[in-house]
Amino acid sequence: MYDVQVTHTRWFSPALLARVVHGRAGADARPANDLVWDSRLVTPGAAFFALPGEQEHGEAYAADALARGAALVIGPSPRKRGVQVDDPKAALLRLGRWLRLGFPAPVAGVSGSVGKTSTKEALARALGWPATEGNLNTPPALARFFWHLDPGAGGAVVELGIDRPGEMDELLELIVPDLGVLTAIAPVHLERLGSLEAVAAEKLKLLEASPLRLAHVELARWGLPEGTRTYGFQGDADFRGEALELNPEGTRFRYAGRTLRLRTLGRGAALAALAALAAAELLGQDPAAAAERLEAQPPTPGRLEPIRRGGVLWLNDTYNASPKALEAALEVLARAPRPRGVVLGTMRELGSEAERLHLEAARQVRAACDRALFVGEFAEAMAAGGPQAQAVATVEEAAEALPEWSRGLASVLVKGSRALALERLLEVAGA
Repeated sequence: MYDVQVTHTRWFSPALLARVVHGRAGADARPANDLVWDSRLVTPGAAFFALPGEQEHGEAYAADALARGAALVIGPSPRKRGVQVDDPKAALLRLGRWLRLGFPAPVAGVSGSVGKTSTKEALARALGWPATEGNLNTPPALARFFWHLDPGAGGAVVELGIDRPGEMDELLELIVPDLGVLTAIAPVHLERLGSLEAVAAEKLKLLEASPLRLAHVELARWGLPEGTRTYGFQGDADFRGEALELNPEGTRFRYAGRTLRLRTLGRGAALAALAALAAAELLGQDPAAAAERLEAQPPTPGRLEPIRRGGVLWLNDTYNASPKALEAALEVLARAPRPRGVVLGTMRELGSEAERLHLEAARQVRAACDRALFVGEFAEAMAAGGPQAQAVATVEEAAEALPEWSRGLASVLVKGSRALALERLLEVAGA
């Protein structure tokens, strides 16, 4: 499921689409006003891309897409209401690149193992530019974003997500970035990328492809491309924040003689705002106006979102999870009222290091709180290290245990990978 905020609707003829994607238009193909790749989400007039998938090919759903009102199908099979192409994936990349090159203003690309979505949103807020919605960071989502992007916008911000070698090359071919922002390199997506060094090699391609380059200062150890400017709260960053305060009520830091008071929480939110201020300067925008926009940014659901319920402060950090993101969340919890609890679910895509990293995470959690509830694959082993720890296998079991487990706690952090949907626990919190 996806939900792109449409800012501009454009119609493209079958002949034009066929020319762009190197295809052959059928006699009954109609002009298209949208791009989709899931037949269930077809609306009348959409172009349906029949893309290859891990389990099935999109061709299997072409008839369904047409029945739902698709203007045409772009895929490998010839049909009257279609555009036949030899390689649908390559055709999508060609179309996305053509749409992007038709956009006259700058495009900022954001990537990183953690923090890329919050940084993308901070840049969009600070610069006043449209951005991709949520974590829609794949080639189909980016192509659709550029399809609907208003040519009159002052710029655009897009997020780039990868989980396999070569994927960054495809994304860069599509978005042609003017500014590249890299947030972090951490042990995420190891199942396909294999090692931290491989993650770094793929992520650094964003900076190499961008005329303007911005990276977190800690990434200097990976050998940043020449001309990369850095941001951070360390003394050697080119764009340096100072006096960082992390509290459950908000985040503060000083930058360029100004104290910023953010409604978003955590070190990640502070770094995202700092990256946005640095980007504004690199792009020649007014940093004071950017700071004002950032201070008005509301907390994002699921990202250290403070919720007060039943006399307890719940920190809803269920949008995603990784070892590095957990460390940042525990920093905020450490400043919350005691006694404190942590609900931690499985962290996905850690490859062969998954068990070791979960056990290390459990050690950090037990040191930071008075009570822990571990959920998922490694829960039993994680709970074995302390008397105040409890393990359950499923979110449903966690929901049953939560009312009694949380009794008497003043603050609770809830964190886990997006696939677990741990936000469901907030429905019974405080009950």
